[in-house]
Amino acid sequence: MLGDSLSAEYGLSRGDGWVALLEKRLAEAKIDATVVNASISGETTSGGKSRLSALLAKNRPAVVVVELGANDGLRGLALSDTQKNLREIINTSKKAHARVVLVGMQLPPNYGTDYTKRFAAQFPALAKETRSALVPFMLEGVVTQPQLFQADRIHPTAAAHPIILDNIWPHLKPLLTK
Repeated sequence: MLGDSLSAEYGLSRGDGWVALLEKRLAEAKIDATVVNASISGETTSGGKSRLSALLAKNRPAVVVVELGANDGLRGLALSDTQKNLREIINTSKKAHARVVLVGMQLPPNYGTDYTKRFAAQFPALAKETRSALVPFMLEGVVTQPQLFQADRIHPTAAAHPIILDNIWPHLKPLLTK
């Protein structure tokens, strides 16, 4: 799992995030898999890209879940740079013989209609281009419920993480059972 604060349990008790819940679901489904959560709060696609080779060499994953890009967008970084970094993360993972799940994200509307539309569109475009699995929107079913966010209105509460896992699971499970 290569992600940012949304996967690193920011503001949550250890074990309440969707990645920890994934470990429990794997055990319940009797899927023999080890989960390595290499997520860091504040991580950008550039940071993830710079850490990836060492993580791949150390862990040799069969599947890499890429949940990055939100911090790039929140900082208003050039979408071309985000796309280039995500493409390189995906391609590097695939060269290491890992299947990839790209987790889509959206931005709040205050970033402007054009930027937010182009930001959201980059995830399905990259998934199609690289033939990767795609979670269309990680926070589907969460963003419409303000009570599912911490006081910062950015990070989901523990109550939101089962929903997040339910958004990711249908796209991840087929890659784990191959």
